[in-house]
Amino acid sequence: MNKLIKYVLYDIVRNKIIVAYTLFLLLLSIGLFQLGGSADKGLLSLLNLVLLTVPLISIVFATTHFYNSYEFMELLVSQPIRRSRIFMSEYLGVALSLSAAFLVGVGAPVLFFAPSTTGLFLVVTGVLITFVFVALAFLASVITRDKAKGIGIALLLWFYFALIYDGLVLLILYAFSDYPLEQTTLALTALNPVDLGRVMVLLHLDVSAMMGYTGALYKSIFGSLWGIGIALAVMLLWVIVPLLSSKRIFQKRDL
Repeated sequence: MNKLIKYVLYDIVRNKIIVAYTLFLLLLSIGLFQLGGSADKGLLSLLNLVLLTVPLISIVFATTHFYNSYEFMELLVSQPIRRSRIFMSEYLGVALSLSAAFLVGVGAPVLFFAPSTTGLFLVVTGVLITFVFVALAFLASVITRDKAKGIGIALLLWFYFALIYDGLVLLILYAFSDYPLEQTTLALTALNPVDLGRVMVLLHLDVSAMMGYTGALYKSIFGSLWGIGIALAVMLLWVIVPLLSSKRIFQKRDL
């Protein structure tokens, strides 16, 4: 399995898209810190970049790579190698390469300009979101063999989590504004990895003071070590559930 992961990593590292992705994140991160005026403003601007760009690049690149590697996986299936190893090698190769690009492009500037707990949470959130959306990309890829449909499903997933979900939550909060919805809002946040990552970082930027009672509730839960552990566990569930689902489908389908 290690040899397969190394081969996938080597194949991806030679890809110019990964290099361009790394340089894009690096230049934009440095620019935001230079123009922000303070570390907190730079981190806040970088958070918005991470929550939009990283999921999009991760899910599109992973889906495209999966379909482009189809013939290679068919060749491996004909060998005495278990399908689960082939699938996990592809997943880990893609997720680790994208995470390395993120660590170089965002982690290094954060370490230099804003070496703080908030910066650490931003970097950890970006890495976890990368793993989450690569898992969602592989799930979209194994559902259909049509490359155009697979990429379409992947884009719909990104569009839903990055944009549509927040609108639906606001609609629910507006429709039931006469009822106490603090606990419901907390549960709805856990159902979206992008929102969960945003809340984890914002609370360490002390922006929760501007969020009223709900912000105080978030602070009381996610501000403690237990709350951080729960948030990280939920993020890991967002990785594990789609990954295991896609692996099960991959093991049963005809290549």
